[in-house]
Amino acid sequence: MRKIVPSEWKKRFQNFFLDLDARIDSTLFSSGKGLRELFERYSTFMDQFYVGRWKRWVFVEPLSEMANIGLAGLILMLALAIPAFHETSDDDWLKKSDLAVTFLDRYNNPIGSRGIKHNDSIPLEDFPDHLIKATLATEDRRFYDHFGIDIAGTARALMTNAQAGGVRQGGSSITQQLAKNLFLNNERTIERKIKEAFLAIWLETRLTKNEILKLYLDRAYMGGGTFGVDGAAHFYFNKSARDVNLAEAAMLAGLFKAPTKYAPHINLPAARARANVVLDNLVDAGFMTEGQVFGARRNPASVVDRRDENSPNYYLDYAFEEMKKLVDTFPKSYNERVFVVRTAIDMNVQKAAEETVEDQLRQFGRDYHATQAAVVLADLDGGVRAMVGGRDYGASQFNRATDAYRQPGSSFKPYVYTTALMNGFKPNSIVVDGPVCIGNWCPQNYGRSYSGAVTLTQAITRSINVVPVKLSIAIGGKGGPKAGRAKIVETARKFGIKAPLPDTPSLPIGADEVTVLEHAVAYATFPNRGKAVTPHAVLEVRTGSGDLVWRWDRDGPKPRQAVPASVADDMVGMMSHVVEEGTARRAQLDGIPAAGKTGTTNSYRDAWFVGYTGNFVAAVWYGNDDYSSTNRMTGGSLPAKTWHDIMEVAHQGVEIKSLPGVTPGKRVPDAFAASSSTSVRVDNTGPPPVLTRKGVNILVRVEKLMDDAAKSAGAVGKTTFNDTPPSTPVPSPAPASPQPAEALASAAPDEPAAAATTASPPQRKKTRVQ
Repeated sequence: MRKIVPSEWKKRFQNFFLDLDARIDSTLFSSGKGLRELFERYSTFMDQFYVGRWKRWVFVEPLSEMANIGLAGLILMLALAIPAFHETSDDDWLKKSDLAVTFLDRYNNPIGSRGIKHNDSIPLEDFPDHLIKATLATEDRRFYDHFGIDIAGTARALMTNAQAGGVRQGGSSITQQLAKNLFLNNERTIERKIKEAFLAIWLETRLTKNEILKLYLDRAYMGGGTFGVDGAAHFYFNKSARDVNLAEAAMLAGLFKAPTKYAPHINLPAARARANVVLDNLVDAGFMTEGQVFGARRNPASVVDRRDENSPNYYLDYAFEEMKKLVDTFPKSYNERVFVVRTAIDMNVQKAAEETVEDQLRQFGRDYHATQAAVVLADLDGGVRAMVGGRDYGASQFNRATDAYRQPGSSFKPYVYTTALMNGFKPNSIVVDGPVCIGNWCPQNYGRSYSGAVTLTQAITRSINVVPVKLSIAIGGKGGPKAGRAKIVETARKFGIKAPLPDTPSLPIGADEVTVLEHAVAYATFPNRGKAVTPHAVLEVRTGSGDLVWRWDRDGPKPRQAVPASVADDMVGMMSHVVEEGTARRAQLDGIPAAGKTGTTNSYRDAWFVGYTGNFVAAVWYGNDDYSSTNRMTGGSLPAKTWHDIMEVAHQGVEIKSLPGVTPGKRVPDAFAASSSTSVRVDNTGPPPVLTRKGVNILVRVEKLMDDAAKSAGAVGKTTFNDTPPSTPVPSPAPASPQPAEALASAAPDEPAAAATTASPPQRKKTRVQ
């Protein structure tokens, strides 16, 4: 076989590799020798600095450990600082919080304002000296001495709080507070405090001390919806910050710590006590003498009485948050920061909602052990006409209508029934109300009894728990209950529910949490014939000079077809029975067709009614902030009554629109029509039933009849005819007790006990689910 590689080439290859190997060996040897010599030289050099015996352990080792720890600390600080510096990534960070908005109602009447307008018209040197001193003495005495973080002040605050066993003194400097106001929120977390510290140092490198102090005085929240000392001075004293005296300056300086708690228009004694503490701080800091503050102690500040100025503060907070998100969608080149916004609010309805909630809680809150409520009423296009985020904005600014997540209970069931109708079921489909278990969880009805075969309409009217669970199983098909619940969640998402809705077996009966706002506007999908809308407060945005910037009907999201119109119409028909003869009879409106669903959660922690007419949709929630149980309050009691009273006002002067499938002025067909032997037992547990407005009118008429009878009897006893002896006085008729069905509103539970016999099934074809 012929050789492929010539022999002379083989010899060349061998010589080449031998040479390469020799070079590598020589390089490694020379390198090792050189490194060894270098190490010996280094060791010889370092021997000159050798410290032995006690000096090593006293000086060298601690310094080495400190250097190692310091290096690790620097790396850790850099890692922690990165998230904080992300907050400053916007080049327009100073103007970002400078948004100022004046709000109008739907009829262009001013209702309030929000935001901070950087007031450059009052330079720092024009503020009164005693106002500056009162602020520094109370908030940061070493402001001009530290680098953004007052280490000594923080240590002092920690010791004071440790001795007191609680938070008595704050350790944040003015720069830290400004960083929080500009970039962060008020949550009490370690992460926020770390960001706050780094941002304070960053601000100190970007701004002078006077600029920081000026921004702090202009942008701090001062209660009453005002920002900055000048705005607060106008609101509380009806004067400019330039003109406040020492007593007024002390009261303003006292608001920085807790503007809600010490707001003088809410709690004047507390505000004056806090101002006295500020005067003490002025003396302790050496800024003033006791003689200088004596006059302010003897003559405390008086404030403008604003008790009659009821601004819709919860609504304004919601609208302002919406406006901030809207401004972020404007082009970055758009520099306008002052706007006039027309909202969807109707102040007549808003006042009616606030007064109704307060009246109900004042009259029945103690009996029901309920302390809070939330209400949202909206147009069918999603425009929010009224919002009540709590009983008292002055006591708590937490908006329970937009920010509180509460279990909806049975008011979540319409999403389940909608999903069922979209998967082949009909309103008259038959489902057996009987025992069912998913794993080791077995739902129970309200009366712990079962009704047997019922239609979907009967099930939603009686608010039976077992039926929605069985529907979730049937909807899932081969995928099982989990697949059915996934379809239910998908339906809720189409309606506009954005809450997390984690997958749990009890999801079909409302165990997951939603907000009042989302839940209310989601129900608008039913009267909209399946078109879902977006909740909104802003209708129109204009600049301060009147130029139109944005308009909802032109630029806002359009309605989207969430479910078929036929399904929505069927749901309206089914839910109308809930109001006419189900658990929400107290929500009935005279001459106005209405539909909705009540909801009550475990241990009576939450009570809901969410309903709609052809004009509006509204949701009402009652409960407690600490999740404690109410005294057996159901959705058919105060929530339904509150919904009724608010909706009555909302429909005044409005053209009444019909509901799909429900004829105006005509009672919907009886879902429980059956033989004469059929009876429905309603469990009227809970607080004693209360008089409705109709019941009160009946009692007033009875009382008037009694008075008229008594007067007539007295007149007969004193009058004679033709010398005939006086007639025997006729006794007054005994007042008849008003019938419960007329005078008393029975608060039917959301899941009443089952009927003794079921209703006769409709003649149409039925689907049976076991």
